[in-house]
Amino acid sequence: MIQKSVQKNVVISIRNLNKKFGNHQVLEGFNLDLYEDESLVIMGKSGTGKSVMLKCLIGLERFDQGSISVMGRNMEKLSSEDLSYIRSEVGFLFQGSALYDSMTVRENLEFPLRRHKIKFGHIKNTTPLIQEALESVGLQHTLDLMPDELSGGMKRRVALARTLILRPKIILYDEPTTGLDPITSKEIVFLIKSVQQKFQTSSIIITHDVDSARHLADRMILLINGKNYAEGTFDELDHSDDPRIMAFFKS
Repeated sequence: MIQKSVQKNVVISIRNLNKKFGNHQVLEGFNLDLYEDESLVIMGKSGTGKSVMLKCLIGLERFDQGSISVMGRNMEKLSSEDLSYIRSEVGFLFQGSALYDSMTVRENLEFPLRRHKIKFGHIKNTTPLIQEALESVGLQHTLDLMPDELSGGMKRRVALARTLILRPKIILYDEPTTGLDPITSKEIVFLIKSVQQKFQTSSIIITHDVDSARHLADRMILLINGKNYAEGTFDELDHSDDPRIMAFFKS
């Protein structure tokens, strides 16, 4: 008997996205589909629009032309309340972790719970949710520490726990291993894989790290000059005979 492949739903759709800063065209006709439970890696040189695309995706940056749909909702037509709800369903792991230096780990994780009451309502006791999120990243002992008491890898884990506490359906990772030593980078990569399997999230991962992409990507997009230059699995791109793709993967 021939088994039919299961058609998964598209959770993010980007069409003809254009963004310019002054005379500099950062994104030019960029397109993307992210499917449920998929890990999509986007690679490209610095300044090719990868991080800008993520910011446009969650409304932190306005784009000039095109359309973005998240879970079937047009991001340009959402009320402030609906936008807040969508943001609670889309976690964002920023470059550099972006923890609040004046807050303890507990307070950093409480912050999104207070900000997104529309999703959870008023929670009197946040400790169980905080402990569960920290246990997911192996840092339950850090509850009362300050960010400056954490290593770079620990900060990245706490930032991921802060993202997970809202139980998002989608997680966006912006250079999750940048600035980390090779051993810690590998730990973060395998933590991301573990999180995806446990919480069944759909993920977009921006990275320069070819080795991280090898382990994380179900599918990849190579972004060159703000455009989709190539798309496929890691092995398909890694074995391409296109000089521009080869130069990127073999560098």
